[in-house]
Amino acid sequence: MAVAVVAMATPVFAQPSAQTREADIIAAQKAKAGELKPYEVGRVEAWVDNLEDAMLSGRANWHPFFESAYAGGGFTLGAGYLHHVSSYNTVDVRGSITPSGYKRIEAEFLAPRLFNRHGVLSVIGGWREATRVGFYGFGTDTSVDDRANYSFTQPYAQAVLNVRPTRGYLVLTGGFEVSQWNQDAGGGSAPSVDEVYTPTTLPGLGANPTYLHPQAAVALDWRTAPGYTRTGGYLAVTGHHFGDTDDQFSFQRVDYDIIQHIPVMRDTWVVSLRGRVETTFVDEGHTIPFFMLPALGGGSTLRGFSSWRFRDRHSLLLSAEWRVLVNRFLDTAVFYDAGKVTSHTSDLDLTDLKTDYGFGFRFHGPIATPLRIEFAKSNEGLQLVFSAKAPF
Repeated sequence: MAVAVVAMATPVFAQPSAQTREADIIAAQKAKAGELKPYEVGRVEAWVDNLEDAMLSGRANWHPFFESAYAGGGFTLGAGYLHHVSSYNTVDVRGSITPSGYKRIEAEFLAPRLFNRHGVLSVIGGWREATRVGFYGFGTDTSVDDRANYSFTQPYAQAVLNVRPTRGYLVLTGGFEVSQWNQDAGGGSAPSVDEVYTPTTLPGLGANPTYLHPQAAVALDWRTAPGYTRTGGYLAVTGHHFGDTDDQFSFQRVDYDIIQHIPVMRDTWVVSLRGRVETTFVDEGHTIPFFMLPALGGGSTLRGFSSWRFRDRHSLLLSAEWRVLVNRFLDTAVFYDAGKVTSHTSDLDLTDLKTDYGFGFRFHGPIATPLRIEFAKSNEGLQLVFSAKAPF
């Protein structure tokens, strides 16, 4: 009886129909839509937008230039002036200097839309000076205490043409360079090379070769852009001939490159991998100057070691990075490098590799990386890297 009384006293509510629920949802969506406002960028983001747009569109005639004359010169300051000679072709005059006296000045003519946008032509002429480049001996069994410094000046002129025959990934490259290396005594706190070596013990000591340097490459490139990408890869074989006009220091070099960027979680993370091999060949009666040998060490190779730390006839480099997208103009990265130099190609294996690891920041646009700052650690200490381009 009690249950019956409670049931009779309890009011009965009708369940809403499907049409009523749909009407309520539509009303709620309209109310929410009325409260929405367009996204407004902050001051910092707006400043970066304007700078990026001006740099990439070519409207900024004056621009910074952070590329050093040679690796190992330290923090670099420079500027350039870009002038359009036609709708797309430009002439860029630029220069840079470091506190250690590394100097660079050059002019580049760039034609980016040749052959119905299939070709890019770059013509550069310039001069550079490096005052204290490190040389530690040959091979990987050397000590940081073995360092001796040398300097050089170099006038140069080069032309490089990149062509994509089709809309696919194939890229063909041809180039020619004329340059003169004037090697001299080094500055800095380390002894000069001429105080430690003689021309008999160090091939090329005091040499001033003039090189005619043709090169050719065949590549497959499916990256977004060489200067910055979060997906794609690159495979290339490049052949070089360094012909000494005095026919004393002529040699050949072949480079093998492989790069793969693997996006994870919709490009929020990227796993980037690189492998690079450089091999040199010399005819009987010729020698390779010590300053022209393949080298590892510095901001684009073994980042935990000093620039040009290891030199020999052949080199192997392996790198892996885990890149994390912070926002659209800043990435962070954790990296690991391994490599070696050898006097014989048969020793280009995975034993006795020199290694380092580190962490860095990359400030970038959609196609370029104008500033990279990294901290790299090896068994020889901590290195701070400043660079005006991506590591690979």
